[in-house]
Amino acid sequence: MPEEKRRFKAEIAGQTYTIVGPRSEKHMQVVAQTVDEQMTLLQKMTKGLDTEKRAMLMAINAVSDQLEMKKKVTKLEDRIAELEHQLAQEKKLNSQ
Repeated sequence: MPEEKRRFKAEIAGQTYTIVGPRSEKHMQVVAQTVDEQMTLLQKMTKGLDTEKRAMLMAINAVSDQLEMKKKVTKLEDRIAELEHQLAQEKKLNSQ
């Protein structure tokens, strides 16, 4: 059964957006607030850029962070699998 889509209105960088998705309202509030804060910070740091270019910089930063997190998760998953394998080997040895 597909997740129910919700509509959420958010104000980001002075513009109102309607976001549609399965996440909770609380989650979307945190997302919208984080994006708004980051846009405000970028506005202070990049006075000469328009909103579209700032949004592109944010997207690039978000994807970069996402790829780093994905790399870390993969590393942790590999380590968990390695430890599970070691544990299984030890149990096998101890049961003999």
